[in-house]
Amino acid sequence: MKLQTGLGLAGQLLLLGVLWGVTGLGPVGWVVGAACGVTVGALLLRSGAPALGPADLVTLSRAGLAGGTAALVADQGTDASLVVVAVVATVALVLDAVDGLVARRTGTASPLGARFDMEVDAFLILVLSAFVGLFVGMWVLAIGAIRYAFVAGQWMLPWLRGPLPPSRARKTVAAVQGIALVVAGSGLVPGPVAVFVAGGALSALVWSFGRDISWLWHVRTLPVIAEGALDFAVVPRSGSSPATGGQRG
Repeated sequence: MKLQTGLGLAGQLLLLGVLWGVTGLGPVGWVVGAACGVTVGALLLRSGAPALGPADLVTLSRAGLAGGTAALVADQGTDASLVVVAVVATVALVLDAVDGLVARRTGTASPLGARFDMEVDAFLILVLSAFVGLFVGMWVLAIGAIRYAFVAGQWMLPWLRGPLPPSRARKTVAAVQGIALVVAGSGLVPGPVAVFVAGGALSALVWSFGRDISWLWHVRTLPVIAEGALDFAVVPRSGSSPATGGQRG
């Protein structure tokens, strides 16, 4: 694990070097990107897992791309860097389907891998919402913050920790968030269209979370039903995000 996380950090620094050469990444971007790499490595080492599986290594690559995206957003560089944000984030979103495929093909799905995948997705969406917020309005941050608000709510309201049945609608809404944010922040669409796209994504996300919260509320006092719901809980991996599979936390 130490070797793998070390290589992950080295890859993060290499990506920052490439971004510096392409966009002139400044000191703020370097600090933010390096901090992302160090944080990911520290959390993985803290997990106590002996090693990362093949799918986890793909997710580690996605974490590096998310860190690079965060560095670019924090740096707020030239117009050219805005295009690079869209490119790097798009690659990270595409790889979101790859780690799930690798996990299934190699039979290496694990709770750690599922959690790692989920957290990388959540962080990337948060970064992209901050990026789009620079042009559309900081209300877009709600797209990235809503999942973290839900997790905070789980600490205060135990009934929010219940498992959720699989939902194709939940997966679709989750997948749309990254795509919508990249489109809205790409500069390829007029301002009003970007607002419409981001607003539509946020509306869909609020609906999805609202539906799940309502379901959890209704089963909170029904132990038999709540326990039975465990049968539907799945470990998210393929195409997952903060709102995928049978969990949101």
